[in-house]
Amino acid sequence: MAFTLASPALAQGAPQAQAEGGSNQAGDANKTSEIVVTAQFREQRLQDTPIAITAISGDTLEQRSAGALTDIANSTPSVVLRPASAAFGNSITASIRGFGQIDFNPAYEPGVGLYIDDVYYPRLTGANFDLMDVERVEVLRGPQGTLTGRNSEGGAIRFISRKPTGEGGGYLSATYGIRNRVNLRASADFTIAKDLFARVSGTFADQGGFVDVIDYGCANPSSGVPATTGGTKCKKYKLGDVGYSALRGILRYNPSDRVDIMFSADYTKDSHNNGAEVLLYANNANPNTRTVNGLSYDSRFICGRWCNYTSTGQEAGAFVAGLIPPLNGLPLAATTGQQSSDYEGWGVSGNVDLSLSDSLKLTSITAYRGWKSSFSIDNDLSPARVGFGNNELTHWFWSQELRLNAKLGEMADATLGGYYSDEKTTYYTLQDIRYVAAGPLPIFPLQFIGNDPVRTKSKAVFGTVIVRPTDALTVTAGVRYTKDEKAYTFYRFNLDGKTINPFLDAVGAANGIGYSGPNGTALSGRTALFSGDRFDYRISADYRFSPEVLAYATISTGYKAGGVGPRPFNAAQARGFGPETLTSYEIGLKTDLLDRRVRLNLAGFFNDFKNAQLTLLSCPQFGGPGPCALPQNAGNAEVKGVEAELFARPVDGFQLDASISYIDWKWKCVNPAVVGGASGPCSSDPAVVGLLAQNPRGLIQTKWSVGMQYEADLGSSGSLTPRFDINYQSGLAGADVAPVAGSPSAIFGQVPSFTISNARLTWLNERKDVSVALEVTNLFNKYYFLSKFDLTGAGAGAITGQPGRPREWGVTVKKKF
Repeated sequence: MAFTLASPALAQGAPQAQAEGGSNQAGDANKTSEIVVTAQFREQRLQDTPIAITAISGDTLEQRSAGALTDIANSTPSVVLRPASAAFGNSITASIRGFGQIDFNPAYEPGVGLYIDDVYYPRLTGANFDLMDVERVEVLRGPQGTLTGRNSEGGAIRFISRKPTGEGGGYLSATYGIRNRVNLRASADFTIAKDLFARVSGTFADQGGFVDVIDYGCANPSSGVPATTGGTKCKKYKLGDVGYSALRGILRYNPSDRVDIMFSADYTKDSHNNGAEVLLYANNANPNTRTVNGLSYDSRFICGRWCNYTSTGQEAGAFVAGLIPPLNGLPLAATTGQQSSDYEGWGVSGNVDLSLSDSLKLTSITAYRGWKSSFSIDNDLSPARVGFGNNELTHWFWSQELRLNAKLGEMADATLGGYYSDEKTTYYTLQDIRYVAAGPLPIFPLQFIGNDPVRTKSKAVFGTVIVRPTDALTVTAGVRYTKDEKAYTFYRFNLDGKTINPFLDAVGAANGIGYSGPNGTALSGRTALFSGDRFDYRISADYRFSPEVLAYATISTGYKAGGVGPRPFNAAQARGFGPETLTSYEIGLKTDLLDRRVRLNLAGFFNDFKNAQLTLLSCPQFGGPGPCALPQNAGNAEVKGVEAELFARPVDGFQLDASISYIDWKWKCVNPAVVGGASGPCSSDPAVVGLLAQNPRGLIQTKWSVGMQYEADLGSSGSLTPRFDINYQSGLAGADVAPVAGSPSAIFGQVPSFTISNARLTWLNERKDVSVALEVTNLFNKYYFLSKFDLTGAGAGAITGQPGRPREWGVTVKKKF
């Protein structure tokens, strides 16, 4: 692994993988269904595949009132998928078994591979896909270094659309619900010409928000803060609303069993107010943060459980620098932005399958995708002048994958493949950060524009061999070599967008990436280069004791590429960080019991994790006091856990599904520099290790779900199916670094555990082509938090929370044809 800072711009990427499959519902309706997947590049029964996989069909997702990709996590063990906080725009957070990413910034890699019809989706921005016309979603848990490859150390999630068949048919669906919720979905399958088929699907969603944005001056007329609204209602708009539309078309040419060619195109637009947020803690006495009439930033700006006082900008002012008379009175410009979070994206892909012979098949997957996202964020949710920012990202991505599948007699199968991807994201941001403390140099006001291009490239070759020495024993071995390159170019301008900001561009302490510039001082225009390669492997053996029981044992590796800190608040923070790596040991049991009325799958794993990447919000050891958002390799950890999934039909008409997972994280050693000490080798000293939280990466230790439904046959009147789901998630830490006991982070920054229940009642007519469903989510109206954004460690004195959606109801009518 190499890391330098130089003038030319290069790129970093990572490998990709594939998997595909289909559901085959066969036999007695009261037995568990057969599910066929191709996670190992060929068709296999789910229960024959030595990987911890959860496969959820489109019909099951509908039964569980799941409308977006993040909803699948509710019933999937060890998986956390959530809409990101408003500070991260239109993106998601994703982790599997504690490994993933929460930050949308293109300098980071996701850690969980996301795939749309076998095409890798490289960023968290725009990844909360609507589940329109989905055949199934597959979740592969554990590192997929040799299968899905690129940055899939935690696992992979595969979104698989229904494909054209030429059989005709389709559906129309309409939903109306609380806060004027409207959802429309439609899909149609048709034949264009002989052997040429098409499928078109679309979705539209609109709903009002549930967190009020209040005009503070209007609601508090004696405060002296000017009102910005007229009248007495004082409400400006609502957060947490929905405004989503998408369209997908698939064209398929299938003249024979030997040729199958598909071309697909999709378009998505997601525009709504910012994500729902409330202020939980406010305390910053810095005079630069006070309102226009001098009110300090404190608890007066905490509005309540379902409201905030956010603004879309900050007034002009004069910087108070304390001990630095030359900077006192430095003018600060007014800044303003938008109240909406906007995303617009599109993509095209081609998938070609050619059977060269009875034992040889060639697959080619080509894809291009582009998107644009913009949003503004008021970090303090108040009229105070703590922090405000505008963000705009533009992105394109191109990938090509080839693989050759061979059947080597009756005892073995093999796959050989190659992958290449190239992408570029340009991240424009305007930041107005006034919470920096008064004091000696290098403290200064932070008003600047960044316009940073990030180029990422990845190349990989991979192979897998599956050998069956006996009818009961199967041995699988795979290897993948990946070469990653990344280039991050820094620009730090004043608010005119032209002149270089002298504070942010000044050189600080040596940062280990060998940068240089004009006169040895410039950061703007410099390009940080990351280059690294990696061999990953997977070895697995499974043994079928009987038609009902399969056991397997697997050793596999995964990794997430390194890069450079993308948010330096001085040149010394433009530091590199290396890859993190994972070796996983897993055993599992897959069973179909009691004449296939009960399916129970178990998995246990032990992960040896090295060079964990953590983002530090306070880093005086790297560049002095002031704001910080610096990723560094924090140390090594052991992560172990168990998972169980149950699906049962104990009596006719009744279905029970359940899952549970438990994960334990233990630091083995910690980099002393990350916790404020001197640079040195990874330390296992308990005093050093204890400075990091036990679950610093958003780990949920315990997670379980139970769902049950009963289909009552009404004869010629159809059927009536009530369903009830309950989901539990334990609490998690809200910060990267262990909070000090009694600190605001320890009290307000932790996300408590919660239990959420959903209910659904579905009527289906006798012909099974018309249904009416009433759904209620968060049935008992639990108030809970999806995440918290803690900026106390950075000096802002603010902690905000993202409340989950309150109780909501909706009625859906669906017609199949």
